Amino acid sequence: MSGKKKQEVEFQYYEIPHGERLLAVSGKELEQIHGRQHFHNLMEIGYCAAGSGEIVFHGMKVPYKTGMITVIPQNVPHSLFGFFDKNQWEYLFLNPEELLKEFYPDNSMFAKRILDHVNLKEQYFAAGEHNSLAALVCMIIEELKNRGNYSGEYVRGLLLTMLITIARRGMEVLGTAEDYKQQSGIGQITGALEYIDKNYMENIKMGLLAAECNLSETHFRRLFAEYMNMTPSSYINLVRVQRACGLMQKTRYSMEEIAERVGYPAVSTFNRNFRKIIGTSPYQFKKCSENCQM
Repeated sequence: MSGKKKQEVEFQYYEIPHGERLLAVSGKELEQIHGRQHFHNLMEIGYCAAGSGEIVFHGMKVPYKTGMITVIPQNVPHSLFGFFDKNQWEYLFLNPEELLKEFYPDNSMFAKRILDHVNLKEQYFAAGEHNSLAALVCMIIEELKNRGNYSGEYVRGLLLTMLITIARRGMEVLGTAEDYKQQSGIGQITGALEYIDKNYMENIKMGLLAAECNLSETHFRRLFAEYMNMTPSSYINLVRVQRACGLMQKTRYSMEEIAERVGYPAVSTFNRNFRKIIGTSPYQFKKCSENCQM
């Protein structure tokens, strides 16, 4: 039996400012995550403006240097290594599902098809490998720094083009979502991830999740921990807390009602898991969100 301790994975919560479609983050704001395995509640689009090092996905090391573009869906564990003081990354955090609902309000099936390919897998491109995507990302970053006339609509158009570009690349490289599930290691637990995403508010049994993947419960638990670096129960709590954050920002439900809507019959259990994942209480989070939107 190996005595090597498994690295803990941190959850990083990012909030899109009220009235905006995405959040831009760069510079010293990122120092807290450097070298630490983590994942986000939003999709991360990264551009390496300077420096070099490695990004680690699912234990696989990917070298990066100036000009690298990364596309990392929510909940994908990864870590960044290099000389932090010599590196400069620019990041865009966004919710592609909400954006595509806005872009295609009358065609939800088409929006879902695009979303499936956008979220299929992490993607990364060295300098010169995907110039059109790099140009779109840099144009969005530049516009967010120096707002011009019709800035909101300008960014909206760029975001739609960027998401379509990412989806097209996903189709070219990975094929359909079903093709990817068959050839990918993490595809073995995709059925469980999809079930949790749709039924997080229910009392989910491990046996049911294992059955969704056609695996024994023991084998399912081992594979889930291997690919997600957390237990199935921890992932369920993560999804529930993410949904709770959304309800706090968009509704006036009481904490008791929010807890029940995301799958926690007891508010005390909700509070404990929320603080463990977010680092603050639900009440403090809601108060901060309300103040930021004023």
